[in-house]
Amino acid sequence: MTLDSAPSAPSAPFGARLRHAMDTRGPLCVGIDPHASLLADWGLNDDVAGLARFTRTVVEALGDQVAVFKPQSAFFERFGSKGLAVLETALTEAREAGALILMDAKRGDIGSTMGAYADTYLNPRSPLFSDAVTLSPYLGFGSLRPAFDAAVLNGCGVFVLALTSNPEGQEVQRAVRADGGTVAATMLGHLAAENAGAEPLGSFGAVVGATLGDLSSFDLAINGPLLAPGIGAQGATPADLPTVFGDAVRNVVPSVSRGVLRHGPDAAALRAAAARFTDEVRSAVGTGAA
Repeated sequence: MTLDSAPSAPSAPFGARLRHAMDTRGPLCVGIDPHASLLADWGLNDDVAGLARFTRTVVEALGDQVAVFKPQSAFFERFGSKGLAVLETALTEAREAGALILMDAKRGDIGSTMGAYADTYLNPRSPLFSDAVTLSPYLGFGSLRPAFDAAVLNGCGVFVLALTSNPEGQEVQRAVRADGGTVAATMLGHLAAENAGAEPLGSFGAVVGATLGDLSSFDLAINGPLLAPGIGAQGATPADLPTVFGDAVRNVVPSVSRGVLRHGPDAAALRAAAARFTDEVRSAVGTGAA
């Protein structure tokens, strides 16, 4: 993508665009995670050609169907500049198909470096421009300010790691601060403040694992989206969502990767798997088909 062909900034905030996509296409995010074993399962080589074939198949099969794609940047970065070129093409094609793009990069830094990350993913003039990006707040929530500012300026979103599904995350996220609150609760409180007054949905979300069970001790009512990895291969099911997320369940964006991708490379099978998950999520959270 050249600067002359760069997309313009969206005309509406990310939260509003996400709410519309979830209400019309269904509340499902499909990860694009082309790791070596999955490429092999598809009969593809673990090289740039296999990466490109895999990614193009997923985007062409599901781009007009799912609300959100979540490419995992690392699986493209491992091939260097040629892998990033595949990712850039996928972003353009997914956008043309009407899907929102959440870049799963989990970046976190301070000052001008955080500003550079924001420019990479949240600036319409960047080849890696995305509708939203995942960020790590563990250099302090305030360190993410350049990304929040860029998101507001360009109609984008940010998803902050809060209560992740990996067991190791608890040693940081559930650590108790001097004021008696946990680190995760502090992050959720910051996000609620950022989303205050936004309608119909704030643009700043939290990553909260769908495998964590009852989270009623945490206030998930942040007026923003809750990205919920863990559905499918990691063991959680759509039926678990009301228990985990309680009254905030309507704002959950369940993320499925292998549960859908394992049905490839057949495009019809990919579409059917995504449709099944979408229907199951709608049924679990009490939203009907559009």
